[in-house]
Amino acid sequence: MSFDSLMAIASAQRQQPDAPITIPKDWSQGRTVFGGLSAAMLYAAAKPYVDEDRLIRSMSTNFVGPLLFDMPFTIHVEIVREGKNVSQILTRAIQDGKNCVLSQLCFAKARSSKTFVENNDQHNMDLPEKAKFIPNIPKVTPKFLRHFDLSIESGGLPFTGKKESNYYGWMRFKKPTESMNEGHIIAMVDAWPPTLIQQLRWPAPASTVSWNMEFIYPHRALTPTDWFAYKEDTRQAADGYGHTEATIWDAHGKVIALSRQTTAVFD
Repeated sequence: MSFDSLMAIASAQRQQPDAPITIPKDWSQGRTVFGGLSAAMLYAAAKPYVDEDRLIRSMSTNFVGPLLFDMPFTIHVEIVREGKNVSQILTRAIQDGKNCVLSQLCFAKARSSKTFVENNDQHNMDLPEKAKFIPNIPKVTPKFLRHFDLSIESGGLPFTGKKESNYYGWMRFKKPTESMNEGHIIAMVDAWPPTLIQQLRWPAPASTVSWNMEFIYPHRALTPTDWFAYKEDTRQAADGYGHTEATIWDAHGKVIALSRQTTAVFD
């Protein structure tokens, strides 16, 4: 099932609040649904509840339990508050009566303001000619990665005992989607492996505990065939947890999103 099809199913939640959703195995990450997909679907479910002029400004997601593939789940949407300019929405993926993924989203419309600070961060990476990433290794490479092209410019392959703790490079969908919006960006950002697992010498589980994304406007229209630049650095890691910060640029070299994650490594 394509990414766009799954996003459309999530978007229809407002018309069918209790309709069950099942994610196929090719979107799996171990025994669970790929986290970037589940977060993107929670965004897609929330978006129809706000006016078109209210854009997603921030999204805070917690992966509180395993969301299993090939098992039905539902998405619950709650409007926490709708003000004159800002809408706060809470979405939950619920499977077998348990909360699995929670997202709080802030949508807000643009307003006239005397304040202005331009983001001029640059990445200085040349566009790739093709993907350069981990080979398909049975029982090691997550199945969902077949849907993405990732090109590593800095950082090592997972489980290769490297000293690095960053990933710099490029990302896009392997098969261009019908459109490109913030939901697609959410999924692409989480397609990158945790920065810390390149330091391990043997495969070990790792998962995101909490994740915050902020979206920057205005920006140009996003195109499905574009490469998007990505730079993620580990700010600190100890006791089996790592804290990372990332920046995402569009094809024109403009920052369109910021990301922070807390990741658990079970080695």
